[in-house]
Amino acid sequence: MTTSWIDLAEDDAFGLDNLPYGVFSTDGTEPRVGVRVGEWVLDAGAVAGIGRDAVGVGDGPDLAAAWERPSLNAFLELGRPAWTVARSWLQEVLTDPVHEARTRPHLVPLADVTMHLPIEVADYVDFYAGEHHATNVGRIFRPDSEPLTPNWKHLPIGYHGRSGTVVVSGTDVVRPSGQRKAPSDPAPTFGPSRKLDIEAELGFVVGGSSRVGHPVPIEQAGDHLFGVVLLNDWSARDIQAWEYVPLGPFLGKSFATSISPWVVTLDALAAARVDVPGQDPEPLPYLRGTGDAALGLDVHYEVVWNGTVVSRPEYRDMYWSPAQMLAHLTVNGASLRSGDLFGSGTISGTDPRTRGSFLELTWNGTEPVALDDGSTRSFIEDGDTLVLRAWAPGPGGTRIGLGEVSGTVVPAAG
Repeated sequence: MTTSWIDLAEDDAFGLDNLPYGVFSTDGTEPRVGVRVGEWVLDAGAVAGIGRDAVGVGDGPDLAAAWERPSLNAFLELGRPAWTVARSWLQEVLTDPVHEARTRPHLVPLADVTMHLPIEVADYVDFYAGEHHATNVGRIFRPDSEPLTPNWKHLPIGYHGRSGTVVVSGTDVVRPSGQRKAPSDPAPTFGPSRKLDIEAELGFVVGGSSRVGHPVPIEQAGDHLFGVVLLNDWSARDIQAWEYVPLGPFLGKSFATSISPWVVTLDALAAARVDVPGQDPEPLPYLRGTGDAALGLDVHYEVVWNGTVVSRPEYRDMYWSPAQMLAHLTVNGASLRSGDLFGSGTISGTDPRTRGSFLELTWNGTEPVALDDGSTRSFIEDGDTLVLRAWAPGPGGTRIGLGEVSGTVVPAAG
């Protein structure tokens, strides 16, 4: 564990080995980039602006200008060399006592800040990279067929979502309305979703633009993978079931996606890199990678429903790696933009208590879940609050905190 002149507990999951980025404001101030250090938020742009030569390189990136913005997008566009310089400089500033006098005035108590969406979301893609989740869904909806579709182990399946409905943790989620039709119904009806669900995912924040028509090879994916957020891709299962054939998710997914306010960098998660499960058949050449390109992440989740922990998914069980997802996303020549966000798809395991959606956890409502208050649930009711929490192993047996993403469901509009 790296020590600091800030009073940090030895087991603080937001210590100097973490240093996640977010966007914050205080009363009467504009949103800008902050870095979490324990129970404090460092006003990063203010500290870098004290002496712009203090960023570590005389003619290097202007971190102060990038961090004075109301989103991380300008910083993301600077690219991996600047991200590396920034992390080293932040650790130096927060470690060496010579920086304490000028830096301490720019530490704000976490309890005094308002957190905002950390990125201006450019494009949003949601993948379907969990084999156990895909298998469970296949068994629920296609009980007489093979659970996985023939293409599933050949490519990371995904769909393009709606960037304008990505919201920061704590934002209420309005129950969506749409067309619903059960198999026994003679015709569809319109109304609020009766099968509102979550999807516990890991979201990947992309930095560094690429050109249209120029795929990003898997070996270069790491140059664009800046960090991760917790992601809840809210899902209206009844709307989705009626609309998704033949083109896939649309209104059943596009109404809300919640992300955590802190972006934990891939550099902070170096100790959490693990091999993905064996892939059989071997992927096509553009999806084969070595080193970091073939690695997943050892991230441990909790799904909390009205205060009751109902599931503990493990991200290390995911079939496709982040680098494979990014390489596939661009292989047709689609470009990347700083602020792009892609979700991993629902994180689920083989044990029922590791299922990351309520569609699976309650087996499409046939096996209700008991909560600690004595109530039972099959799908989400108005007034319910859902929280996803997660952490990953850090260097020397420490923990890297990923924080939490929460949302409370309110009744449908109108």
